[in-house]
Amino acid sequence: MIILPAIDLKGGRCVRLRQGLADDVTVYSDDPVDMAKHWVDEGGEYLHVVDLDGAFGGKPVHLDVIEKIAAAIPIPVEVGGGLRTDDDIRRVVEAGAARAIIGTRAFSDTDSLAETVKLFGAHIAVGIDARDGHVQVKGWVETTDMLAVDLARRADSMGVQTLIVTDTATDGMMVGTNVAAMDEICKAVSCNVIASGGVTTPNDVRDLKALNHDNLYGAIVGKALYEKTTTLRDMKAA
Repeated sequence: MIILPAIDLKGGRCVRLRQGLADDVTVYSDDPVDMAKHWVDEGGEYLHVVDLDGAFGGKPVHLDVIEKIAAAIPIPVEVGGGLRTDDDIRRVVEAGAARAIIGTRAFSDTDSLAETVKLFGAHIAVGIDARDGHVQVKGWVETTDMLAVDLARRADSMGVQTLIVTDTATDGMMVGTNVAAMDEICKAVSCNVIASGGVTTPNDVRDLKALNHDNLYGAIVGKALYEKTTTLRDMKAA
């Protein structure tokens, strides 16, 4: 299990949102590339980047920043936010992303998901954002009737190798992660799962680790690192 520090991009800056709300934003850096280098210096093994403007607008906005980040650091980068077409995915991969994360599209066009996986293979990850167990889409502004675990099973059956599961109720709230939800998803699929949302302390990491799922590949940490309530090294040690 690895810890993935997160960089959320909005207006060219490194920010964090509370529960994904676009109007509840805190700016942490005007230079995302320097922030990426910082997380490498702190021991980061994989970087998680979200194009928030892309997520809300439905198409990538920060490809230039993503390209600069990928070129500046020696660790792989996964990128999500507004990737609604194969061309969007291709552009992100060509910009240097090791994984392109699709969310809304995986829900709204599941019939094409298998073909997309054939085209991009391990470069594809599916992001499942959920509140109270139900999938949220379009930058978390719409809650659907589909259960997150059902979408996870469908993606797994179509050959997706990595799921990124975010509990949106806890994201950015620093209240701990939804361990039960991660347990349910890991039990339901054979592919790798990355936990996201509310991972705040080393104890949260220990709680996830204690689930003893071989396919729980990692956990994404954001606000707790930026608020300096913990360190990347302490999270990795846990």
